[in-house]
Amino acid sequence: MTELHAVGQPTKIVDGQAKVTGAVRYVADLPLPGLLYARLVTSLYAHAALKRIDKSKALATPGVVAVLTADDMPQIPAASRGRLLLARDRLLFAGQPVALVLATSEAAAEDGAQNFSFDSEPLPGATTIDEALAAGAPLVWPEGVPSSNANDTGAHGADVGSDKHEQKTRSNIAATTEYKRGDAAAAFAAADVVVEGTFNTPIVHQGAIETQSTLAEPNLITGGVTLYASTQSPFDVRQAVADTVGLPESLVRVVTVPVGGGFGAKNGLYEPLVAAAALAVGRPVRLVLTRMEEMRTGVPAPAMRIEARLGAKRDGTFTALSARVYLDNGCFPFELAGFATFMLGSFYRLDTLDLKGFDVLTFKPSAGAYRAPTAPTVIFALDTLIDELAQQLKLDPLELRLHNASHPGDPMANGKPWPGQGFAQVLEALRQHPAWQNRAQARAQGRGVGIAAGGWLGGTEPAAAVCALNRDGMLQVNVGAVDLAGVATSFGMMAADAFGVSPDQVRVVMGDTENAPYSGGASGSKTLYTAGAAVLIAAADARRQVLSIAADELEAAAEDLEIVDGTIRVRGYPNKSIKLGDVAGKSMRFGGHYAPVFGSGRVAQDKSAPGFNAQLVELSVDRETGEVNVHRLVVIQDVGKAINPLIVEGQMRGGALQGLGWALYEDMRYDAQGQPITGSLADYALPGIDQAPPVFETQIVEVASDHGPMGARGVGEPPIVPTAAAVANAIFDATGVRLRELPMTAPRVMAALRTNGK
Repeated sequence: MTELHAVGQPTKIVDGQAKVTGAVRYVADLPLPGLLYARLVTSLYAHAALKRIDKSKALATPGVVAVLTADDMPQIPAASRGRLLLARDRLLFAGQPVALVLATSEAAAEDGAQNFSFDSEPLPGATTIDEALAAGAPLVWPEGVPSSNANDTGAHGADVGSDKHEQKTRSNIAATTEYKRGDAAAAFAAADVVVEGTFNTPIVHQGAIETQSTLAEPNLITGGVTLYASTQSPFDVRQAVADTVGLPESLVRVVTVPVGGGFGAKNGLYEPLVAAAALAVGRPVRLVLTRMEEMRTGVPAPAMRIEARLGAKRDGTFTALSARVYLDNGCFPFELAGFATFMLGSFYRLDTLDLKGFDVLTFKPSAGAYRAPTAPTVIFALDTLIDELAQQLKLDPLELRLHNASHPGDPMANGKPWPGQGFAQVLEALRQHPAWQNRAQARAQGRGVGIAAGGWLGGTEPAAAVCALNRDGMLQVNVGAVDLAGVATSFGMMAADAFGVSPDQVRVVMGDTENAPYSGGASGSKTLYTAGAAVLIAAADARRQVLSIAADELEAAAEDLEIVDGTIRVRGYPNKSIKLGDVAGKSMRFGGHYAPVFGSGRVAQDKSAPGFNAQLVELSVDRETGEVNVHRLVVIQDVGKAINPLIVEGQMRGGALQGLGWALYEDMRYDAQGQPITGSLADYALPGIDQAPPVFETQIVEVASDHGPMGARGVGEPPIVPTAAAVANAIFDATGVRLRELPMTAPRVMAALRTNGK
């Protein structure tokens, strides 16, 4: 590795100006000859038998070309939401697609969908965790729960090899997970203080600006299909489409179009349906969900309930933790209750654990990933109990966390040792922060100060990259990863330092599944950790090839050469040199004697690099209305190595602001019949810039990871994890009232104040 000149410097993202000026084209902007516009016809009921279907009026609508139902789709088992395609005999959630109307314009498709007619007979449903677990509850899958597709879980770094059991008997429990260590009854009996509580968090939508969007074009020559998809996981989408429509993967091409926000929701959903439709009619088909469809038919974060007890000695040492974790999977297994349970029992040192997780099926849209799936709920429960322990023991809440925090080598819930991580270091940084040191001043103004801390294990996956030198002296890096938040800029900075040029001499190409090497999905805080490592290797390989050619041309040893300002020269003899472009040219011409410069890098990152985040919230509560006003938010995170501090801080701010959404605003509500009643952004409150606190501080901590490129860790997930817990603890500090349900809206805060006589 050469000296670092680019890495570590705040750098604007390459396509930033194009994005803010509207020059970037998304799926909805792509023109194709013969394009058909798709519109969904969806179920009104959470559970119903599908009866008569009448296409005739829809087909007679001007501009409508085709109306597709389940009979026009591949006849495959519905093993996941992506393979559910169109409803056949039974409807499993309000909003489930029944038909797909294809027309020559958006308006005609909408008219055709309005004219489509079908009858359905409502059936008993269970739309909450309690209803689904009740004796005699209607079963989502009476014939047996489909096998879970755990790829999304693993892609997010949430597959920890837990003791997971799929249910053998017919029930609405898809899976249970247990972690046990020691004698819980004895440990709680011996504890000096025990705190407990039940914590509830609602279904929360990822809230991306761009809705689910896919365009599929059949290849009439090969019989294959090309998809232009707003997806975080092009290679996973290719596999899902191939499996669904019965094509070899090699005949399915997924072209990644700029993604207008994902946050875990776009790892594959309607791509198989759109591909099947395009193949059925032999024309390009585009589906761009309306906002209401996005809210009704997407894959939001699941509702959760955690019932937990935590015991401690008088000196603050944690002795035992017991918990029951219930996760609303919706209509298909999601199986993240086990990972939530794992996190509960891993962040702090505990000799005794009695933890059990239940993945529960309900008649609602199947759950999906959302930035650090389940972790905000886990820390909301755990850190509230820790704060309560500190209060009862009259101990400093930050010192209590430091006293019990897990360190590298300590056992996680599954008994495996923690890899290298910086949990203690972020807590120490928070302890030294002026906002914590001077908290008495905030309290003197009637404000509450709360803290919380949590982390994310970090995803792992193989990845590859290639690196070529062009005749204009430009270094070109090709990867198959998706650029969600400026990672291409970071790749360019890393390649520049590894090769020995400035970033403006590097071009990063985010390729598609046909012309780029494999990379996992942009999820789980792993894109830079995996593909970035491959980029470093590829750039170093290209550098070796270039120096080898230059050594031959300059009649010098390769180790005596250096790359300066786009020129390779002999150290100490600057006039003895050759331009990078000339080196490339000598390997790219008729009769050339050198092989083209083409570096390759491959990694199989199978060890995680956990990232931890600690936050402090300073707020006030209006006792007349219950309104919470956040005045200060401090976000401190171990990022391993900040490749581009500008992007890192942006991720920290964005994640924490989403955390405020969890804490105070967001709640997808359903009525007793399973109908969503937050069907638009007029009903569903997303935090915006107006909700950002006036004082919003970030602090980067760098504890180098053992395996990440240049010591880097993933940064996307951790900043959303502790926010809601920190807000809850600050509300208690301001009012003496503890809230155990999110979001902590003004009516809920007001009700709690009245109940507790505050």
